[in-house]
Amino acid sequence: MYQQTQWRAGWPRPVRRPSRPRRGRTLVLAAALLAAGLGGLAVRSAPPADAAPVTITNRTQFRDTSGAVISAHGGGVIRSGDYYYWFGESRNADYSFRAVTVYRSRDLTSWESRGGALTQSSAGELASANIERPKVMFNRSTGQYVMWMHKETASDYGQARAAVATSSSIEGPYTYRGSFRPLGTHMSRDITVFVDDDGAGYMVSAANENYDLNVYRLTADYTNVASLVRSWPGDHREAPALFKRNGVYFMLTSGATGWKPNQQKYSSSTSLTGSWSSWQNVGDSTAYGTQTAFVLPVSGTKETTYLYLGDRWGPGFDATYADSQYVWLPLRFPSATTLRMDWLPTVTIDAETGVVSGTTASYVNLVARHSGKCVDVVNASTASNAELIQYACGTGTNQQWELRDAGGGYVQIVARHSGMCVDIASSSTADGAKAIQYPCGTGTNQQWQLSDAGNGEVRIVARHSGRCLGVRSASTADGARLEQQACTGSDPQLWRRVSR
Repeated sequence: MYQQTQWRAGWPRPVRRPSRPRRGRTLVLAAALLAAGLGGLAVRSAPPADAAPVTITNRTQFRDTSGAVISAHGGGVIRSGDYYYWFGESRNADYSFRAVTVYRSRDLTSWESRGGALTQSSAGELASANIERPKVMFNRSTGQYVMWMHKETASDYGQARAAVATSSSIEGPYTYRGSFRPLGTHMSRDITVFVDDDGAGYMVSAANENYDLNVYRLTADYTNVASLVRSWPGDHREAPALFKRNGVYFMLTSGATGWKPNQQKYSSSTSLTGSWSSWQNVGDSTAYGTQTAFVLPVSGTKETTYLYLGDRWGPGFDATYADSQYVWLPLRFPSATTLRMDWLPTVTIDAETGVVSGTTASYVNLVARHSGKCVDVVNASTASNAELIQYACGTGTNQQWELRDAGGGYVQIVARHSGMCVDIASSSTADGAKAIQYPCGTGTNQQWQLSDAGNGEVRIVARHSGRCLGVRSASTADGARLEQQACTGSDPQLWRRVSR
Protein backbone atom coordinates (compact mmCIF):
# COMPACT_ATOMS: atom_id res chain seq x y z
CA MET A 1 0.00 0.00 0.00
CA TYR A 2 1.10 3.60 -0.48
CA GLN A 3 1.75 5.85 2.42
CA GLN A 4 -0.54 8.81 1.81
CA THR A 5 2.13 11.45 2.16
CA GLN A 6 1.84 14.02 -0.59
CA TRP A 7 5.11 15.45 -1.88
CA ARG A 8 5.51 18.20 -4.40
CA ALA A 9 8.51 19.28 -6.44
CA GLY A 10 10.30 22.04 -4.58
CA TRP A 11 8.91 21.12 -1.16
CA PRO A 12 11.16 19.73 1.56
CA ARG A 13 11.32 15.96 1.22
CA PRO A 14 9.58 13.98 3.97
CA VAL A 15 11.98 12.17 6.30
CA ARG A 16 12.06 9.19 5.27
CA ARG A 17 23.91 1.63 -19.66
CA PRO A 18 31.01 -1.67 -23.45
CA SER A 19 29.03 1.69 -22.51
CA ARG A 20 26.10 1.23 -24.61
CA PRO A 21 28.20 2.03 -27.68
CA ARG A 22 24.37 2.45 -27.65
CA ARG A 23 4.43 21.12 -22.32
CA GLY A 24 -1.99 31.53 -18.19
CA ARG A 25 -1.63 33.14 -21.11
CA THR A 26 0.36 32.85 -24.25
CA LEU A 27 2.87 35.56 -23.36
CA VAL A 28 3.31 34.29 -19.82
CA LEU A 29 3.83 30.76 -21.04
CA ALA A 30 6.25 31.90 -23.73
CA ALA A 31 8.38 33.77 -21.23
CA ALA A 32 8.45 30.83 -18.84
CA LEU A 33 9.41 28.38 -21.51
CA LEU A 34 12.08 30.58 -23.03
CA ALA A 35 13.57 30.97 -19.58
CA ALA A 36 13.59 27.20 -19.28
CA GLY A 37 15.55 26.88 -22.54
CA LEU A 38 13.31 24.10 -23.81
CA GLY A 39 14.78 22.79 -27.06
CA GLY A 40 12.26 22.22 -29.84
CA LEU A 41 9.41 24.25 -28.37
CA ALA A 42 7.06 26.16 -30.62
CA VAL A 43 4.83 28.35 -28.45
CA ARG A 44 1.41 28.86 -29.96
CA SER A 45 -1.11 28.70 -27.13
CA ALA A 46 -1.63 28.41 -23.41
CA PRO A 47 -1.69 25.01 -21.73
CA PRO A 48 -4.75 23.08 -22.87
CA ALA A 49 -7.65 23.66 -20.49
CA ASP A 50 -8.81 20.06 -20.86
CA ALA A 51 -5.54 18.69 -19.51
CA ALA A 52 -6.86 17.48 -16.16
CA PRO A 53 -4.38 16.07 -13.61
CA VAL A 54 -3.29 12.54 -14.48
CA THR A 55 -1.31 9.88 -12.64
CA ILE A 56 1.44 7.63 -13.99
CA THR A 57 2.89 4.54 -12.35
CA ASN A 58 6.66 4.29 -12.48
CA ARG A 59 8.67 1.17 -13.29
CA THR A 60 6.02 0.14 -15.80
CA GLN A 61 5.70 0.01 -19.59
CA PHE A 62 3.60 2.99 -20.59
CA ARG A 63 0.88 2.32 -23.17
CA ASP A 64 -0.58 4.49 -25.91
CA THR A 65 -4.24 5.24 -26.50
CA SER A 66 -4.62 2.03 -28.53
CA GLY A 67 -3.24 -0.07 -25.67
CA ALA A 68 0.09 -0.79 -27.37
CA VAL A 69 3.33 -0.50 -25.43
CA ILE A 70 4.99 2.85 -26.06
CA SER A 71 8.34 2.37 -27.76
CA ALA A 72 10.13 5.69 -27.32
CA HIS A 73 13.21 5.00 -25.22
CA GLY A 74 16.23 7.26 -25.04
CA GLY A 75 14.14 10.10 -26.41
CA GLY A 76 12.86 13.51 -25.50
CA VAL A 77 9.65 15.49 -25.28
CA ILE A 78 8.90 18.92 -26.76
CA ARG A 79 5.73 20.97 -26.96
CA SER A 80 4.09 22.52 -30.01
CA GLY A 81 0.67 24.14 -29.86
CA ASP A 82 -1.70 22.17 -27.68
CA TYR A 83 0.40 19.01 -27.66
CA TYR A 84 3.49 17.53 -26.16
CA TYR A 85 5.42 15.36 -28.65
CA TRP A 86 7.49 12.42 -27.45
CA PHE A 87 10.20 11.12 -29.83
CA GLY A 88 12.18 7.97 -29.07
CA GLU A 89 13.80 4.74 -30.20
CA SER A 90 11.92 1.83 -31.69
CA ARG A 91 14.08 -1.23 -32.31
CA ASN A 92 13.80 -4.56 -34.08
CA ALA A 93 14.10 -7.83 -32.21
CA ASP A 94 17.87 -7.81 -32.85
CA TYR A 95 18.02 -4.30 -31.31
CA SER A 96 18.72 -2.65 -34.69
CA PHE A 97 16.96 0.52 -35.81
CA ARG A 98 13.34 0.29 -36.87
CA ALA A 99 12.10 3.86 -36.47
CA VAL A 100 12.15 7.05 -34.51
CA THR A 101 8.63 6.99 -33.22
CA VAL A 102 6.55 10.00 -32.26
CA TYR A 103 3.60 10.19 -29.90
CA ARG A 104 1.51 13.18 -28.89
CA SER A 105 -0.41 14.06 -25.76
CA ARG A 106 -2.18 16.99 -24.16
CA ASP A 107 -1.70 15.78 -20.62
CA LEU A 108 1.59 13.80 -20.66
CA THR A 109 -0.09 10.46 -20.03
CA SER A 110 -2.64 9.82 -22.83
CA TRP A 111 -0.20 9.28 -25.70
CA GLU A 112 -1.46 8.85 -29.28
CA SER A 113 0.92 7.14 -31.69
CA ARG A 114 1.70 9.24 -34.77
CA GLY A 115 3.89 6.58 -36.37
CA GLY A 116 7.49 6.74 -37.48
CA ALA A 117 8.97 10.20 -37.95
CA LEU A 118 12.12 8.57 -39.39
CA THR A 119 12.35 4.92 -40.48
CA GLN A 120 14.70 2.33 -41.95
CA SER A 121 13.46 3.29 -45.43
CA SER A 122 14.16 7.01 -44.95
CA ALA A 123 17.75 6.70 -46.22
CA GLY A 124 20.10 4.02 -47.48
CA GLU A 125 22.39 4.14 -44.46
CA LEU A 126 19.44 3.62 -42.14
CA ALA A 127 18.46 0.28 -43.69
CA SER A 128 20.86 -1.49 -41.34
CA ALA A 129 21.74 0.80 -38.47
CA ASN A 130 21.52 1.63 -34.82
CA ILE A 131 19.87 4.96 -34.05
CA GLU A 132 19.79 5.99 -30.43
CA ARG A 133 18.67 8.90 -28.27
CA PRO A 134 16.81 10.99 -30.90
CA LYS A 135 16.07 14.56 -29.82
CA VAL A 136 14.07 17.18 -31.75
CA MET A 137 14.50 20.96 -31.55
CA PHE A 138 12.63 23.77 -33.32
CA ASN A 139 14.50 26.51 -35.18
CA ARG A 140 12.42 29.68 -35.06
CA SER A 141 14.45 31.36 -37.81
CA THR A 142 14.09 28.62 -40.41
CA GLY A 143 10.77 27.15 -39.23
CA GLN A 144 12.34 23.70 -39.33
CA TYR A 145 12.28 20.90 -36.79
CA VAL A 146 15.75 19.41 -36.44
CA MET A 147 16.37 15.89 -35.14
CA TRP A 148 19.77 14.87 -33.74
CA MET A 149 20.68 11.24 -33.10
CA HIS A 150 23.52 8.88 -32.25
CA LYS A 151 24.27 6.76 -35.39
CA GLU A 152 26.01 3.37 -35.66
CA THR A 153 25.90 0.38 -37.97
CA ALA A 154 23.61 -2.45 -36.93
CA SER A 155 26.56 -4.73 -36.23
CA ASP A 156 28.89 -2.69 -34.01
CA TYR A 157 29.60 0.64 -32.37
CA GLY A 158 32.66 1.68 -34.36
CA GLN A 159 31.13 4.64 -36.21
CA ALA A 160 30.30 6.80 -33.18
CA ARG A 161 28.62 9.47 -35.29
CA ALA A 162 26.01 12.14 -34.86
CA ALA A 163 23.17 12.19 -37.40
CA VAL A 164 20.72 14.91 -38.44
CA ALA A 165 17.26 14.95 -40.03
CA THR A 166 14.87 17.84 -40.65
CA SER A 167 11.18 18.45 -41.30
CA SER A 168 8.82 21.40 -41.68
CA SER A 169 6.24 19.42 -39.69
CA ILE A 170 6.85 18.28 -36.15
CA GLU A 171 5.42 14.84 -36.83
CA GLY A 172 7.46 14.42 -40.01
CA PRO A 173 8.31 12.66 -42.12
CA TYR A 174 11.87 13.81 -41.49
CA THR A 175 14.44 14.07 -44.28
CA TYR A 176 17.70 12.38 -43.34
CA ARG A 177 20.68 14.67 -43.90
CA GLY A 178 23.47 12.25 -43.04
CA SER A 179 25.88 11.41 -40.25
CA PHE A 180 29.34 12.62 -39.27
CA ARG A 181 31.75 13.05 -36.40
CA PRO A 182 31.52 16.53 -34.89
CA LEU A 183 34.23 18.84 -36.21
CA GLY A 184 35.49 15.84 -38.18
CA THR A 185 37.35 14.24 -35.30
CA HIS A 186 35.21 13.71 -32.22
CA MET A 187 33.39 10.47 -31.58
CA SER A 188 29.73 11.03 -30.75
CA ARG A 189 27.51 8.61 -28.88
CA ASP A 190 24.86 9.42 -26.26
CA ILE A 191 23.36 12.74 -27.29
CA THR A 192 21.02 15.54 -26.28
CA VAL A 193 20.12 19.04 -27.55
CA PHE A 194 19.34 22.39 -25.94
CA VAL A 195 18.10 25.82 -27.10
CA ASP A 196 19.24 28.76 -25.00
CA ASP A 197 17.34 31.96 -24.25
CA ASP A 198 19.02 33.80 -27.16
CA GLY A 199 17.97 31.10 -29.65
CA ALA A 200 21.43 29.54 -29.91
CA GLY A 201 21.29 25.78 -30.35
CA TYR A 202 23.60 23.27 -28.68
CA MET A 203 24.28 19.57 -28.97
CA VAL A 204 25.89 17.50 -26.22
CA SER A 205 27.41 14.09 -26.78
CA ALA A 206 29.73 11.53 -25.25
CA ALA A 207 33.10 11.28 -27.01
CA ASN A 208 36.42 9.44 -26.74
CA GLU A 209 34.85 6.03 -25.99
CA ASN A 210 32.52 7.80 -23.56
CA TYR A 211 35.38 9.18 -21.45
CA ASP A 212 34.73 12.77 -22.57
CA LEU A 213 31.49 14.72 -22.60
CA ASN A 214 31.38 17.60 -25.11
CA VAL A 215 29.06 20.58 -25.56
CA TYR A 216 28.94 21.94 -29.13
CA ARG A 217 27.40 25.15 -30.37
CA LEU A 218 25.39 24.51 -33.53
CA THR A 219 25.22 26.48 -36.74
CA ALA A 220 22.40 29.01 -37.05
CA ASP A 221 20.13 26.45 -38.74
CA TYR A 222 20.92 23.80 -36.06
CA THR A 223 21.99 21.24 -38.68
CA ASN A 224 25.76 21.21 -38.12
CA VAL A 225 28.36 21.79 -35.46
CA ALA A 226 30.01 25.20 -35.34
CA SER A 227 32.36 24.89 -32.36
CA LEU A 228 33.24 23.00 -29.19
CA VAL A 229 32.39 25.23 -26.25
CA ARG A 230 32.85 22.97 -23.22
CA SER A 231 34.25 19.53 -22.42
CA TRP A 232 34.47 17.27 -19.40
CA PRO A 233 37.55 15.18 -20.36
CA GLY A 234 38.15 11.81 -18.73
CA ASP A 235 35.05 11.82 -16.54
CA HIS A 236 33.41 8.78 -18.21
CA ARG A 237 29.89 10.23 -18.33
CA GLU A 238 27.06 9.50 -20.78
CA ALA A 239 23.26 9.90 -21.13
CA PRO A 240 23.41 13.71 -20.88
CA ALA A 241 20.41 15.93 -20.19
CA LEU A 242 21.02 19.69 -20.28
CA PHE A 243 18.46 22.19 -19.06
CA LYS A 244 18.29 25.68 -17.59
CA ARG A 245 16.40 26.90 -14.56
CA ASN A 246 16.31 30.50 -13.40
CA GLY A 247 19.55 31.37 -15.17
CA VAL A 248 21.43 28.28 -13.97
CA TYR A 249 22.46 25.47 -16.34
CA PHE A 250 22.28 21.88 -15.12
CA MET A 251 23.96 18.89 -16.77
CA LEU A 252 22.54 15.57 -15.58
CA THR A 253 24.40 12.41 -16.61
CA SER A 254 24.95 8.74 -15.84
CA GLY A 255 28.15 6.76 -15.58
CA ALA A 256 29.12 4.40 -18.40
CA THR A 257 28.29 0.85 -17.29
CA GLY A 258 26.51 -0.61 -20.31
CA TRP A 259 22.86 -1.39 -19.68
CA LYS A 260 23.35 -1.59 -15.93
CA PRO A 261 22.09 1.38 -13.91
CA ASN A 262 24.55 3.38 -11.83
CA GLN A 263 24.95 6.48 -9.72
CA GLN A 264 23.87 9.52 -11.71
CA LYS A 265 25.57 12.86 -11.19
CA TYR A 266 24.95 16.48 -12.05
CA SER A 267 26.96 19.67 -12.48
CA SER A 268 25.67 23.26 -12.51
CA SER A 269 26.91 26.61 -13.80
CA THR A 270 25.71 30.12 -14.58
CA SER A 271 27.53 29.91 -17.94
CA LEU A 272 27.62 27.14 -20.52
CA THR A 273 31.34 27.66 -20.99
CA GLY A 274 31.96 27.38 -17.24
CA SER A 275 33.04 27.28 -14.65
CA TRP A 276 30.94 24.28 -13.70
CA SER A 277 30.62 22.70 -10.28
CA SER A 278 32.13 19.32 -9.51
CA TRP A 279 29.94 16.31 -10.20
CA GLN A 280 27.44 15.69 -7.40
CA ASN A 281 25.37 12.56 -6.79
CA VAL A 282 21.64 12.63 -7.44
CA GLY A 283 19.07 9.96 -6.61
CA ASP A 284 20.16 6.64 -5.14
CA SER A 285 23.13 4.53 -6.28
CA THR A 286 21.25 3.26 -9.36
CA ALA A 287 18.97 6.26 -10.04
CA TYR A 288 16.18 3.96 -8.94
CA GLY A 289 17.22 1.46 -11.62
CA THR A 290 17.16 4.00 -14.46
CA GLN A 291 19.26 6.08 -16.84
CA THR A 292 18.67 9.67 -17.91
CA ALA A 293 16.80 10.24 -21.17
CA PHE A 294 15.66 13.86 -20.84
CA VAL A 295 14.58 16.58 -18.45
CA LEU A 296 11.29 18.20 -19.47
CA PRO A 297 10.17 21.58 -18.11
CA VAL A 298 6.41 21.34 -17.53
CA SER A 299 5.32 24.98 -17.56
CA GLY A 300 1.81 25.97 -16.56
CA THR A 301 -0.28 28.72 -15.09
CA LYS A 302 1.12 28.24 -11.57
CA GLU A 303 4.70 27.02 -11.87
CA THR A 304 7.31 25.18 -13.89
CA THR A 305 8.27 21.69 -12.77
CA TYR A 306 11.34 19.94 -14.16
CA LEU A 307 10.45 16.33 -14.90
CA TYR A 308 13.15 13.66 -15.11
CA LEU A 309 12.41 11.14 -17.88
CA GLY A 310 14.35 7.94 -17.29
CA ASP A 311 14.69 4.56 -18.99
CA ARG A 312 14.69 1.39 -16.96
CA TRP A 313 16.54 -0.77 -19.48
CA GLY A 314 15.39 -4.42 -19.69
CA PRO A 315 18.90 -5.79 -20.42
CA GLY A 316 20.08 -4.17 -17.20
CA PHE A 317 17.84 -6.60 -15.36
CA ASP A 318 18.58 -9.70 -17.44
CA ALA A 319 15.49 -9.12 -19.58
CA THR A 320 15.21 -7.87 -23.19
CA TYR A 321 15.12 -4.38 -24.66
CA ALA A 322 11.40 -4.90 -25.34
CA ASP A 323 10.92 -5.33 -21.58
CA SER A 324 12.30 -1.86 -20.84
CA GLN A 325 10.20 0.45 -18.69
CA TYR A 326 9.93 4.13 -17.83
CA VAL A 327 10.41 6.20 -14.70
CA TRP A 328 9.36 9.86 -14.58
CA LEU A 329 10.17 11.88 -11.46
CA PRO A 330 9.91 15.58 -10.59
CA LEU A 331 13.21 17.17 -9.64
CA ARG A 332 13.46 19.51 -6.69
CA PHE A 333 15.95 22.29 -6.08
CA PRO A 334 17.13 22.94 -2.50
CA SER A 335 19.08 25.94 -3.79
CA ALA A 336 19.58 27.77 -7.07
CA THR A 337 22.50 25.52 -8.04
CA THR A 338 21.60 22.15 -6.50
CA LEU A 339 19.04 19.50 -7.35
CA ARG A 340 17.57 16.38 -5.79
CA MET A 341 15.59 13.44 -7.14
CA ASP A 342 13.42 11.27 -4.89
CA TRP A 343 11.74 7.95 -5.56
CA LEU A 344 7.97 8.18 -6.07
CA PRO A 345 6.01 5.08 -7.16
CA THR A 346 3.27 7.21 -8.67
CA VAL A 347 3.38 10.76 -10.04
CA THR A 348 0.43 13.04 -10.73
CA ILE A 349 0.94 15.66 -13.45
CA ASP A 350 -1.23 18.74 -13.94
CA ALA A 351 -0.07 19.97 -17.36
CA GLU A 352 -2.32 23.03 -17.13
CA THR A 353 -0.86 24.38 -13.90
CA GLY A 354 2.61 22.79 -14.13
CA VAL A 355 2.18 21.23 -10.70
CA VAL A 356 3.59 17.71 -10.29
CA SER A 357 2.99 15.78 -7.09
CA GLY A 358 3.86 12.29 -5.95
CA THR A 359 3.05 9.68 -3.36
CA THR A 360 5.91 8.20 -1.41
CA ALA A 361 6.13 4.45 -0.91
CA SER A 362 6.12 2.72 2.43
CA TYR A 363 8.23 -0.39 2.95
CA VAL A 364 8.06 -3.38 5.27
CA ASN A 365 10.21 -6.27 6.37
CA LEU A 366 8.46 -9.65 6.06
CA VAL A 367 9.48 -11.65 9.12
CA ALA A 368 8.97 -15.43 9.39
CA ARG A 369 7.23 -16.50 12.59
CA HIS A 370 9.19 -19.74 13.03
CA SER A 371 12.68 -18.25 12.59
CA GLY A 372 12.41 -14.52 13.17
CA LYS A 373 14.31 -14.03 9.92
CA CYS A 374 13.46 -11.69 7.03
CA VAL A 375 12.55 -12.32 3.41
CA ASP A 376 15.72 -11.43 1.48
CA VAL A 377 17.10 -11.56 -2.08
CA VAL A 378 20.19 -13.74 -2.25
CA ASN A 379 23.41 -11.69 -2.31
CA ALA A 380 21.32 -8.53 -2.66
CA SER A 381 21.18 -9.36 -6.39
CA THR A 382 19.43 -7.01 -8.79
CA ALA A 383 19.22 -9.71 -11.49
CA SER A 384 16.10 -11.39 -12.78
CA ASN A 385 15.48 -14.88 -11.35
CA ALA A 386 17.52 -14.26 -8.19
CA GLU A 387 16.15 -16.51 -5.44
CA LEU A 388 14.35 -15.39 -2.35
CA ILE A 389 15.74 -16.65 0.93
CA GLN A 390 15.35 -15.94 4.61
CA TYR A 391 18.17 -14.18 6.40
CA ALA A 392 18.83 -12.45 9.69
CA CYS A 393 17.04 -9.12 9.59
CA GLY A 394 19.17 -6.05 8.90
CA THR A 395 18.95 -2.65 7.30
CA GLY A 396 19.57 -3.64 3.64
CA THR A 397 17.07 -2.53 1.04
CA ASN A 398 17.14 -6.12 -0.31
CA GLN A 399 15.00 -6.93 2.74
CA GLN A 400 12.57 -4.05 2.24
CA TRP A 401 9.37 -4.54 0.32
CA GLU A 402 6.67 -2.30 -1.11
CA LEU A 403 3.19 -3.83 -1.08
CA ARG A 404 1.79 -2.38 -4.30
CA ASP A 405 -1.95 -2.61 -4.94
CA ALA A 406 -2.66 -4.96 -7.88
CA GLY A 407 -6.45 -4.73 -7.64
CA GLY A 408 -9.02 -7.31 -6.58
CA GLY A 409 -7.59 -7.60 -3.08
CA TYR A 410 -4.12 -8.61 -4.29
CA VAL A 411 -0.74 -6.90 -4.08
CA GLN A 412 2.58 -7.09 -5.84
CA ILE A 413 5.51 -7.45 -3.45
CA VAL A 414 8.24 -5.21 -4.84
CA ALA A 415 11.88 -5.25 -3.73
CA ARG A 416 13.13 -1.80 -2.85
CA HIS A 417 16.72 -2.44 -4.02
CA SER A 418 15.85 -3.82 -7.47
CA GLY A 419 12.30 -2.70 -8.23
CA MET A 420 11.42 -6.30 -9.11
CA CYS A 421 8.45 -8.33 -8.00
CA VAL A 422 8.19 -11.51 -5.95
CA ASP A 423 7.36 -14.22 -8.48
CA ILE A 424 7.14 -18.01 -8.73
CA ALA A 425 9.67 -19.47 -11.16
CA SER A 426 8.16 -20.41 -14.54
CA SER A 427 4.71 -19.54 -13.17
CA SER A 428 4.63 -23.04 -11.70
CA THR A 429 1.62 -24.16 -9.72
CA ALA A 430 3.51 -27.07 -8.12
CA ASP A 431 4.48 -27.45 -4.48
CA GLY A 432 8.11 -26.57 -3.93
CA ALA A 433 8.41 -24.16 -6.85
CA LYS A 434 10.96 -21.56 -5.82
CA ALA A 435 10.22 -17.93 -5.16
CA ILE A 436 12.31 -15.45 -7.19
CA GLN A 437 12.39 -11.78 -8.11
CA TYR A 438 11.48 -10.84 -11.67
CA PRO A 439 10.59 -7.62 -13.55
CA CYS A 440 7.09 -6.65 -12.58
CA GLY A 441 4.33 -7.48 -15.05
CA THR A 442 0.65 -8.30 -15.05
CA GLY A 443 0.83 -12.05 -14.41
CA THR A 444 -1.10 -13.56 -11.51
CA ASN A 445 2.09 -15.39 -10.50
CA GLN A 446 3.21 -11.97 -9.23
CA GLN A 447 0.00 -11.24 -7.34
CA TRP A 448 -0.41 -12.15 -3.70
CA GLN A 449 -3.20 -12.06 -1.16
CA LEU A 450 -2.25 -11.22 2.40
CA SER A 451 -4.65 -13.45 4.31
CA ASP A 452 -5.14 -12.56 7.97
CA ALA A 453 -3.92 -15.36 10.25
CA GLY A 454 -4.49 -13.50 13.54
CA ASN A 455 -1.98 -12.12 16.02
CA GLY A 456 -0.84 -9.55 13.48
CA GLU A 457 0.37 -12.25 11.10
CA VAL A 458 -0.59 -13.10 7.51
CA ARG A 459 -0.37 -15.94 5.05
CA ILE A 460 1.02 -14.79 1.68
CA VAL A 461 -1.07 -16.64 -0.93
CA ALA A 462 -0.18 -16.79 -4.65
CA ARG A 463 -3.10 -15.88 -6.85
CA HIS A 464 -2.14 -18.18 -9.74
CA SER A 465 -1.75 -21.32 -7.63
CA GLY A 466 -3.57 -20.73 -4.36
CA ARG A 467 -0.43 -21.85 -2.53
CA CYS A 468 1.36 -20.12 0.32
CA LEU A 469 4.81 -18.58 0.52
CA GLY A 470 6.86 -20.61 2.97
CA VAL A 471 10.40 -21.58 4.00
CA ARG A 472 11.68 -24.88 2.59
CA SER A 473 11.78 -27.72 5.15
CA ALA A 474 10.78 -25.26 7.86
CA SER A 475 14.48 -24.41 8.17
CA THR A 476 15.55 -21.74 10.61
CA ALA A 477 18.95 -21.28 8.93
CA ASP A 478 20.19 -18.21 7.12
CA GLY A 479 19.94 -18.73 3.36
CA ALA A 480 17.04 -21.19 3.45
CA ARG A 481 15.09 -20.94 0.21
CA LEU A 482 11.56 -19.61 -0.05
CA GLU A 483 9.03 -21.56 -2.09
CA GLN A 484 5.32 -22.00 -2.58
CA GLN A 485 3.65 -24.74 -0.57
CA ALA A 486 0.18 -26.12 -0.06
CA CYS A 487 -1.31 -23.89 2.61
CA THR A 488 -1.35 -25.58 6.04
CA GLY A 489 -1.19 -22.62 8.40
CA SER A 490 2.11 -23.90 9.84
CA ASP A 491 4.60 -21.44 11.32
CA PRO A 492 6.95 -21.34 8.29
CA GLN A 493 4.00 -19.94 6.30
CA LEU A 494 3.18 -17.15 8.75
CA TRP A 495 4.66 -13.67 8.34
CA ARG A 496 4.70 -10.38 10.20
CA ARG A 497 4.92 -7.05 8.43
CA VAL A 498 7.33 -4.69 10.16
CA SER A 499 7.35 -1.12 8.90
CA ARG A 500 10.64 0.37 7.78
